[in-house]
Amino acid sequence: MLLRRRSLFLLLASLFTFSLFILSHHRARASWGHIPQVVGLGEHFPDLEDHESGVETLSDQRAQRLSSSANKSLFGPGTPKAIGLNYTRAIVIARTKDEDVSWLDRELGDILAPNGPFEKAIYATDDTSAPLHTPSNKGHEGMAYLTYIIDRYDSLPDVSMFLHAHQIAWHNNHILNRDAAHMIRYLSPEHVTREGYMNLRCHWDPGCPSWIHPGAIEVDHRKDEETLFAEYWHQLFPLDEIPQVVAQPCCAQFALSRARIRAIPLQRYIYLRNWLQRTSLDDYMSGRLLEYSWHFLFTGDSVVCPEMHICSCDGYGICFGGATELNRWFELRYFTKAYKNELQEWKEKQDLIEQARKIGAIDDMAELEIPNLGRDVFLKEKIKTMSQQLLAMRDEAFLRGRDPHVRALEAGRPWKKGDGF
Repeated sequence: MLLRRRSLFLLLASLFTFSLFILSHHRARASWGHIPQVVGLGEHFPDLEDHESGVETLSDQRAQRLSSSANKSLFGPGTPKAIGLNYTRAIVIARTKDEDVSWLDRELGDILAPNGPFEKAIYATDDTSAPLHTPSNKGHEGMAYLTYIIDRYDSLPDVSMFLHAHQIAWHNNHILNRDAAHMIRYLSPEHVTREGYMNLRCHWDPGCPSWIHPGAIEVDHRKDEETLFAEYWHQLFPLDEIPQVVAQPCCAQFALSRARIRAIPLQRYIYLRNWLQRTSLDDYMSGRLLEYSWHFLFTGDSVVCPEMHICSCDGYGICFGGATELNRWFELRYFTKAYKNELQEWKEKQDLIEQARKIGAIDDMAELEIPNLGRDVFLKEKIKTMSQQLLAMRDEAFLRGRDPHVRALEAGRPWKKGDGF
């Protein structure tokens, strides 16, 4: 009799334990909620040393939620608002104490809150006394971007734009004079809502169509991070296979819809920020790894190189009429720049001759290269004419882009009468 009771007890205990296993397994697969604010990664990733005892390590079931490619089904296209409804927007900027961001108020005062739909979220990376600041200065702009998302996860605007602190930079959008203020002003919230993620640069070089090759052995100093990608990929994306190619336009400036940010659990962003703080990589290299990882995080695709004319037209309302027409504009711009460089060289040669003449260095003058007589006049005229053509073509593109039907047509997406996007 006693043996039967003991057998029955063991059977009930086994069923109870199995039920708990099934329940915990289901919860772990369905939610990131079990991952703590501080995720212990040392057991899984040797690069990350954990000197604190009792910090929970990442289980296989919890790590499964790190997969961006597996979550691509969550990254569906968004639906723009009806005509007349406004979009709330945030300008998220990473800055150091020495960087001047006064251009925001100077150039965009008319659209900044409280008068307009844009709010500023300026995160200092090296000043803990600033109203908004990062927990540490690591990972370049990545630490600020992740901190904003973590801080605002439950109170996000419709669209968030993530940018560097400088107004004019070579890596800003070329068609918009490399001016971040223009990028902010002309960005289409409808396009960002539809796509979920948009690189603000549009211009492919550098970064597309094929840039990072994980597993590369030789160092290419244009992309120092390339040789580290294979080693660190599984720390950033533990259950995603290492892709053969990783590519998007540089340089860590992009826009996100609220829906796209929230398609990823909050704990995922906490995990990435913890990785930044714990990795042995320095500020520069950890930031570079993230720079060419954002698109994979938010799209699940390792290569995101949208056609430049579509990005410009649908993203900013600058519609040249197609890829051929946009290439013609870039070609004209290239030759204009070449003429400007030649004119600068002509002036330098002329200045050397004038200096030698003033001091009477006749012998030195004989060794100097004499610029072609009248070439400067020709160059100035060509530069003037071609610059006017560039402006006219861009003005026409802006005018063309005001028509929502034209934007849809150039982007190759459906449109019906009454759509304002």
